[in-house]
Amino acid sequence: MSPSTTDPNLKPARVGLFTHLRIVFLAGIIIATLFTGWTEPGLLPSNLAERFNTALQSGEPGMEGIYPTPTARALQHIGIVAGHSGNDSGAVCPDALGGIREVDVNLDIAERVRSSLVKEGYEVDLLTEFDPLLRNYSALVLVSIHADSCQYINDQATGFKVAAAISTTYPERALRLTNCLRARYAEATGLNFHAGSVTNDMTNYHSFEEINSNTPAAIIETGFLNLDRDFLTQKPDLAAEGITNGILCYLRNEDIPQQTAP
Repeated sequence: MSPSTTDPNLKPARVGLFTHLRIVFLAGIIIATLFTGWTEPGLLPSNLAERFNTALQSGEPGMEGIYPTPTARALQHIGIVAGHSGNDSGAVCPDALGGIREVDVNLDIAERVRSSLVKEGYEVDLLTEFDPLLRNYSALVLVSIHADSCQYINDQATGFKVAAAISTTYPERALRLTNCLRARYAEATGLNFHAGSVTNDMTNYHSFEEINSNTPAAIIETGFLNLDRDFLTQKPDLAAEGITNGILCYLRNEDIPQQTAP
């Protein structure tokens, strides 16, 4: 066998060499620290002192600046259309009913919905009836708020109705949004769903054709301006609560009774 593998006297020498190297290395670090900490910056060339201090503080020389700058997470958008706003008055009730304008009722409720959703942490776009932003509008959801006729039809012309966008890539999402609005609005307001009176004007609402086809959308008629006018004008907060809860029901995937499209 060779002496390198059998001579026990060589091992202590090798260990001693490694020990001396470690001591020299640690001494160099200490001297460099003292040098950069106590030496006047002006005595070091090209801001070397600042670079040394930055490296020592970070613990990893040369790593500064490689991490991405933290940015706030973008809020998730919801679109709320205040029906007829920016365009016309909508239905106008005769003076005998107080001269109520549908556009004013819609805008009042829409603003309340927006405020409630903002408090929940969402970015909410309050849109007008023919808002330019509606063109290819993309959001978590879009809901258009309207009210029904001022004309007396019969004693059953009371309550609300909801319709989903039929021109959508995901009709099942629009259906679920509609069902959430239907369930939560009834719970909050106590109004009945006015079955059988959803018109083509609702299912083929113009905004449904303008927005991005991936955006789930619905339109809600919050009540009749004739028989439900006291509720719509005196309790708009309940109407807004029902719509807000319906949107949150959809976004949070809450349980609701199984319903079909009206």
